[in-house]
Amino acid sequence: MNTLLSYLENHHLIWRGRHPRGAADTQSSGYAVLDEYLQGGFPSHDVIEIDSPCGIGELRLLLPYLQQQETPRLLVFIAPPGLLSAELLLAAGIDLQQVLVLQPESDKDALWAAEQCLKSGSSHGVVMWHKQLDVHQLKRLQLAAQEGRASLFLFRTAQRIKVSLPVALSLQLRPHAQGLRVRINKRRGGWAEQPFTLDMSSHWPELACAPVPDNLLYLPVARAI
Repeated sequence: MNTLLSYLENHHLIWRGRHPRGAADTQSSGYAVLDEYLQGGFPSHDVIEIDSPCGIGELRLLLPYLQQQETPRLLVFIAPPGLLSAELLLAAGIDLQQVLVLQPESDKDALWAAEQCLKSGSSHGVVMWHKQLDVHQLKRLQLAAQEGRASLFLFRTAQRIKVSLPVALSLQLRPHAQGLRVRINKRRGGWAEQPFTLDMSSHWPELACAPVPDNLLYLPVARAI
């Protein structure tokens, strides 16, 4: 049995929990706390699933990462639920000349567009909002991402997630006064984590509330008659 285990480990056919995923397979998210939990950052050239309500700062989570990517490759947004702010992207250091926004007429067209953008090599990242994927559709997107050396961020909501997909990373985001409350639901080569707070106040101080001191005494307020 020991000989068999050694053979499988030497050929990278099994993974032991004590061996963390190599930092070479990741790239910094731009947030030190998140990188620590992810043991390096976002997986490179793979699919990352994000369960998040709309409008809580979910896109701002990705901007520091996307800003680091090589140019002049494209950054593609597919089926965003609202208008993207050009000022926000520009302020994050993203070249608007390299941004492409697509609004396909159907979910099928959106998947086709994502696959073509990923595998073409013309884009470094695709951010897509989609209702529901099957496992075989995800596999095609994973292969396309690896072929084109691009990353796919897939936004979905809890109400739409009916099937657990074999993604490299699955995050759950919820609103928080200082930024986002993050839970790592699934991570290839790792375990799920307890929720933690991602403080975004250093990046966008105007959007974060000031933290409340632990020793602040709250006094009852008399009701108005």
